[in-house]
Amino acid sequence: MYQSKIAGIGYYVPKNIYTNNDLTRFMETSDEWIQERTGIKERRYADRIGETTTTMAIEASKIAIERAGVTAKDIDFIVFATLSPDYYFPGCAVLLQREMGMGEIGALDIRNQCSGFVYALSIADQFVKTGMYKNVLVVGSEKHSFALDFSTRGRAVSVIFGDGAGAVVVQPTTEPNKGILSTHLHSDGADAEKLAMYYPGASSGIWLEEQPEWPDQELGGLLMTPKMLEDGTAFPVMDGQAVFKKAVAKFPEVIGEALAKNNLTPADIDLLIPHQANLRISQFVQKTLGLSDDKVFNNIQKYGNTTAASVPIALCEAWEAGKIKDGDIVCLAAFGAGFTWGSALIRW
Repeated sequence: MYQSKIAGIGYYVPKNIYTNNDLTRFMETSDEWIQERTGIKERRYADRIGETTTTMAIEASKIAIERAGVTAKDIDFIVFATLSPDYYFPGCAVLLQREMGMGEIGALDIRNQCSGFVYALSIADQFVKTGMYKNVLVVGSEKHSFALDFSTRGRAVSVIFGDGAGAVVVQPTTEPNKGILSTHLHSDGADAEKLAMYYPGASSGIWLEEQPEWPDQELGGLLMTPKMLEDGTAFPVMDGQAVFKKAVAKFPEVIGEALAKNNLTPADIDLLIPHQANLRISQFVQKTLGLSDDKVFNNIQKYGNTTAASVPIALCEAWEAGKIKDGDIVCLAAFGAGFTWGSALIRW
């Protein structure tokens, strides 16, 4: 068995900056209202036409691959995490493989939303540890702005999310006690509908308390209806209180699990990089673990919640800023829709 390490890392965020005040042009809200509830000051939105989840992932991947000292041809597996793929199917991984001129390698798409990157990193870790692959490209990329409800009706969700991409290259290492020490993944679908985008989908709404009205026909017609677009049921929904309550319980729990597995304590963490869901959640977790401000990295203020992209973007920014040094213990943790959550502990 090998150990795996993050050999290269990169991120990309779009050039279009939308402040909280900018959003007041589209909905009834305010900078104070948004900051008080989320900690967000601004976010980036991709170009409406021409910039996609895949194109952003390509830019982040180019940087990660170069920093890893390899080329696109050297990548032998892709794990792509997103909830906002370019197409309903196929997934973004094959589009990335095509556009970057890679070989006919395996390309895996996963749909674990906010915890997507941690799940993807865990998958890459297993493949490298077993010796199956030597250069695994792990990507988290999101273009939320294409499908949010930018009106007062949808403001509780729309003000939170932003666009961007992050990527890492995972390689084997022979250095003892270095690299990814362990990963820990969990789920609980009991409250899956508390944070979800129901349509388009194939469930016909059987899991929902309020059943949709479908066309009276023998076959088909269950993907989405014009009425769903009109009344807003086609947009993402979120019970913010339910998400917050679960997140503040599971974040410290899964971080503690990673530390216990490696005989470490919160005091041993050099830098915690939580998924950028809500600054209030990060602050609660920080207080629970007793970590000082310099041991927790947050950038949600600048980018909003970029879901699967948030952890790699934050990880890359922290590394570029010199906040991660050789030998540091870095903990990644995420919680999101599903609910799913996970952690990864790394000795850099």
